[in-house]
Amino acid sequence: MSVRGFIALSLAIMAGPTAGAQTPAAADAGIAPFSAHYQADWKSINVGTSDLELKQDTEPGHYLYTWTITAHGIFRLYRAEVTQKSWLSINAEHARPEKYRAEDGSSTVDLAFDWGAGRVRGTSEKNAVDLKLKDGTQDVMSIQVEVMLDLKKGNLPETFQIIDKDQLKEFIYTQEGTANIRTALGPLDTIVVTSQRAGNNRILRMWFAPSLGFVPVQAERTRDGKLEFAMRIKTLKR
Repeated sequence: MSVRGFIALSLAIMAGPTAGAQTPAAADAGIAPFSAHYQADWKSINVGTSDLELKQDTEPGHYLYTWTITAHGIFRLYRAEVTQKSWLSINAEHARPEKYRAEDGSSTVDLAFDWGAGRVRGTSEKNAVDLKLKDGTQDVMSIQVEVMLDLKKGNLPETFQIIDKDQLKEFIYTQEGTANIRTALGPLDTIVVTSQRAGNNRILRMWFAPSLGFVPVQAERTRDGKLEFAMRIKTLKR
């Protein structure tokens, strides 16, 4: 697998806090805005960094979730920066995507979720997208917020419908248990969750920290049991 392939694969995954006042909307939604910084490794080689930021949008109960991957050193020859953004709302303690945008060089994905019409429309790498929405459908970013909310409620569904570029895909989610892990923030008790598309041999394993508002603090992706890459938290701010 090339370094270019690692950066592309990273798009499929996701993620002591600074004290700060929680806004009423964040408190009502059961989720607090945050900014997290991660180290990204490919086969034990540090190739760059990754940043997750959840912040309130202009309307109460609406959020912008941004993920940025930045390559370092020679790896910038393959990818300088990749970004994904999901504009979402929190309704009845569930995430509902409204708009999604991804930028990877000249390649872009733009999706608009029309829940009234039950359709998601837009473009994916210049191809038109027009798909029927199912209840609870997520984009590849909003799903992270949904999982955080579900873990807080102690009710993680077994499957999710996720829009990935121009396709609606079903993913299987499994809550494996708990683990105490060492991080740059200190030892943390975490909940371990795996994600896998049915019939696919790649498994994404994520560690969520309840004491930090269920922010993902570590992620690893394996293929046929072999580690492809890892992301580990370095700093967290609220």
